[in-house]
Amino acid sequence: MPKKYWRNLPEASLIPDLIRGADKAAAEMIEKMPTPPAPHHAKVQARHWTKRPEAGAGSAPLSLEEARGQAMTCRRCPLWRDATQTVFGEGPDPADIVFVGEQPGDQEDLAGKPFVGPAGKVFDSVLDQAGLDRFKTYVTNAVKHFKFEPRGKRRIHSKPNAGEIQACNWWLAKELEFLKPKLAVALGATAAQALLGKAVPVTKLRGDVVTREDGLQVFITIHPSYILRIREPAAKEAERERFLADLKAVKKLTEATPA
Repeated sequence: MPKKYWRNLPEASLIPDLIRGADKAAAEMIEKMPTPPAPHHAKVQARHWTKRPEAGAGSAPLSLEEARGQAMTCRRCPLWRDATQTVFGEGPDPADIVFVGEQPGDQEDLAGKPFVGPAGKVFDSVLDQAGLDRFKTYVTNAVKHFKFEPRGKRRIHSKPNAGEIQACNWWLAKELEFLKPKLAVALGATAAQALLGKAVPVTKLRGDVVTREDGLQVFITIHPSYILRIREPAAKEAERERFLADLKAVKKLTEATPA
């Protein structure tokens, strides 16, 4: 429409601002556009997924190590297609304490090990302060593949949905079956949902112990990544202290539980 008619449009007053912000809006859209993963992502992925058989074949695993091997070819949900590899749990077998997180992050996806990224470093530090030995605990995730959204050259974490949690719960159940822990610690809402079979309010139940029908006790707390998302230093430190208090409570619970 010719500019001379703009004055007759109700929306005409918005046009100058839209024009001024057009370049910035276009730049933001381009920045957020998905781009192919970095070459090293594809190379690592190729090592793990090329010529892999479909999951689900074969008998149920008879040991934790056998379950780990079978999980490497898991295709129970579509997340395997974009993930670099399956990230199974890690730790002693059996284990008194099993820590369950949400899912692998970018660094875990590449390394093939749980809790080795920024949140893992916070976890290790607070675990040590609480007097718990990381190497004497078993650490895993509710979902074993990295779910993400490509954004520019980065892979941004995307929360697993209920179907993905349920599909991957088969592996978590096997881990718990073989490990026979005294206590499972749910680190965040996804882990709590996977362990308890339903969504629960983590903020409300934080620090509580919920006993499942099979007798397994589940301690509920936050995921350490929550601490990283707090920007204000005093609030971040306060939340870290609360998390430390939670892990100290975990230590007392396992010490009080008979073998």
